[in-house]
Amino acid sequence: MHIIKFQWKHWLLLLTALLLMATLVVGCGPAEQEEKPTIKFGDTQFESLWINNAIAEFIITKGYGYPVETIVMTTPVLQVSLARGDVHVHMELWQQNQIDWYNEEIAKGNIENGGMTYEGGPQFWIIPQWVHEEYNINTIEDIKEYWELFPDPEDPTKGAFLNSMIGWQSTAINVVKFEAYGLSDYYNIVDTGSAGALEAALAGAQKKHEPVFGYYWAPTAIMGAYDWYVLEEPEYNKELWDEIIAAKDDPSLRPLSEACAYESLPIDKGFHKSLKEIAPDVREMLMKMNVGLQPVNVTAAWSKENEVQDWSLAAHYYLKNYEERWKTWVTDDAYNKIKAALAEL
Repeated sequence: MHIIKFQWKHWLLLLTALLLMATLVVGCGPAEQEEKPTIKFGDTQFESLWINNAIAEFIITKGYGYPVETIVMTTPVLQVSLARGDVHVHMELWQQNQIDWYNEEIAKGNIENGGMTYEGGPQFWIIPQWVHEEYNINTIEDIKEYWELFPDPEDPTKGAFLNSMIGWQSTAINVVKFEAYGLSDYYNIVDTGSAGALEAALAGAQKKHEPVFGYYWAPTAIMGAYDWYVLEEPEYNKELWDEIIAAKDDPSLRPLSEACAYESLPIDKGFHKSLKEIAPDVREMLMKMNVGLQPVNVTAAWSKENEVQDWSLAAHYYLKNYEERWKTWVTDDAYNKIKAALAEL
């Protein structure tokens, strides 16, 4: 009788222990499932990219539950980082500026094209519209005659051309084109240091009604805020463009005897190959994410008007005003979570 009681107690204790272990295992399961990898975005420091990164981050964190990290870097560092997976997403590739790298990494399978972020990414050289009208400056050749309108404060013998920031591919491309057009005899290239400094220099001249000559692109706030004239250049030519890109990477090929305008192409996203493994649902969403050129222009203008420094506010503005657009990118569950998160702002 005592043996039977002992065995009964023994099995009761064993059963209790097994139930406790099962409870612990089940309890750990959801927590482990909720631990999702951090999705890393590249930030090469310009306005539309800040807006697009912020929109993507809000959707991914609120709708899909992944943490997001944005890493500031130059374009050359981005090329290395995206190819080896140190970052997973770049929202604006501008691959026409780095076509050899792009084609090589696509062929290797290290990166993939994630589809259009917005249609058309024009790049150009500009002067204020009133300068174009008053002095009849239409082309690259015309502007050589009027270098004194755009004085370089560091060198009164030449005019100033405002270039993009060091580290961007456009900055090096502009140097090749500048030399090929024969502008070096009339103008100095001024490196503005940052996208913000370039914007401030161009916008500041417009506010003061002063002539200014430089590089810019769209979508951007100042292209909508002021009247600009895009200087006429020879039309884009692929063979010539290939020569420009080669000369960008090999100074011994410069100066070229001719150059041409940038090609205006849709702006695409780039993914590292690992994204499809670590976050297939995020990848699927991003493949559908086309924010649209005009919505980005409007959001950028709103951000400028409201002196936005925190780009999450620009994302909130976009998501509240373009719901019919972004709801087509996301799952029903993510849509409800994002709507709830926006309602709490």
